[in-house]
Amino acid sequence: MDPIRNPYAPGAGQRPPELAGRDEQLQAFDIVLERIARGRPERSIVLTGLRGVGKTVLLNALRSAAVRAHWGTGKLEARPDQGLRRPLSAALHVAVRELGHPQGDDVDHVLGVIKAFAQRDSAPGAKLREKWNPGIDAPAVSGRADSGDIEIDLVELLTDVGGLAADVGKGVAIFVDEMQDLTAEDVSAVCAACHEISQSGLPVIVVGAGRPHLPAVLSASKSYSERLFRYQRIDRLDRSAADLALVAPAEDEGAEFTPEALEAMYAATAGYPYFVQAYGKVAWDVAPRTPISAEDIKVAAPEAEAELAVGFFGSRFERATPAEREYLRAMADAALAMAEAGEDVDETESVPTSAVATLLDRKPQSLSPARDALLKKGLIYSGERGRIAFTVPHFGRYLRATG
Repeated sequence: MDPIRNPYAPGAGQRPPELAGRDEQLQAFDIVLERIARGRPERSIVLTGLRGVGKTVLLNALRSAAVRAHWGTGKLEARPDQGLRRPLSAALHVAVRELGHPQGDDVDHVLGVIKAFAQRDSAPGAKLREKWNPGIDAPAVSGRADSGDIEIDLVELLTDVGGLAADVGKGVAIFVDEMQDLTAEDVSAVCAACHEISQSGLPVIVVGAGRPHLPAVLSASKSYSERLFRYQRIDRLDRSAADLALVAPAEDEGAEFTPEALEAMYAATAGYPYFVQAYGKVAWDVAPRTPISAEDIKVAAPEAEAELAVGFFGSRFERATPAEREYLRAMADAALAMAEAGEDVDETESVPTSAVATLLDRKPQSLSPARDALLKKGLIYSGERGRIAFTVPHFGRYLRATG
C-alpha cells in the first residue's frame, strides 16, 4: 500500500487521525466550559493514566475545545528540575493574548503582575530578577504576586487573570502536562490557587495530566484536593474504539481491514492508543493491497515490536543504571511468578516491593536507592504503600523478552 498515504501517526503526543474512545471526556469538558462561562461552580480537571494511553493527545484536544469556545489558553509541561514560575508565566501570557488582548490599564496591570510573578525568586524575601524577561512589555507590578511565597503569589496571579477574563466575558484555561513532576511546593500552590478560584467563581480552570499516582501526589499536598479536582482515568481503548481508530482513517484512504485483521490487531496492541498507531502504520506499509489481512498483521508484528523496543521501551530502559535495570527485571519476573501462581496481575504488573527483594535475595531497605531513583525517573510508580508498578504498559513483557 502507498506509504505516502499512510494515515497512522505513532508520534509522542501527536494527534491520531481518529481520536477514538474519548467522546465522553470531550463532551464532559464542553459542559464544564459552558457552566463556568455561565458562572456555575466547577472543579478543575486531572487526567491520569499510563504512558501511551493518549493523555497528552487528549489534553491538546481539550485545549482546542477551549480555543473554540473563545477562551484564553496556555499550556506547560512540568519538569522536576524546573520551578513553576517561568513556564506558567509564559502560558498565562499566551492566554491573555488569546483573550483578544483588549487595550487598557487593566490589561497592562495583569501583564505586569504576570511579569512580576515570573521574575520573583521562590525564596521569601528575594529580590526581583532582572536577567529573564517573559516577553512582556508592561512594567512589572510591585506588591502583587511577588512576595516570594509561591502559594500566595499564585493565588494573587490567578485572581487577577480571572478578573480580567470575567471583565471581557471569557475564561482562561491552563493545561499542565506531566503534572506529577511539579515540586511539592508548586503542587501545594496549584491546589491552593484552584481552591481560591473555585470559591470566588472566577472563570479560570486548570487541566492537569499525569501518571496514575498523580491523585496521591495532590492528596499528600492538600487533603481537600480529593474534592478540588474532577479525576478522570484515561485507559486503553475497548475493542470497538480500537477498531474505529484503525478503520476510520483507512476508509478515508479507500482501504479496509478484514475482521480477522482487526482481531489480530487488538490481540497485539491490547487497545493502547500508541500501540494501535504503531502497529497500524507498519501494517499499512507491509500490506500489498486492501483489505489488510490477518496475515499482513502477522508480517508487520516483528517490525512494529522492533520499533517499540527501540523508541518506546528501549529509550526508557537506557535511562536506568545497572542496579536500576536489575530492579526492573526483578519486577517483571515477580509479576510473571504471580501470574503463574494464579494471582491477578494488571497491565502495570503491580507487585509488592517485598517480592522484588525476595527475588534479588536482598533486604528491602538495601533496594531503596534503586527504587527511589526509578520513581524519580518516572519508570515506575507506587499506587499504594508497599507496591510498585511500571508506568509503561507491557514494559514487563519487553524486559522478559529481551532477557
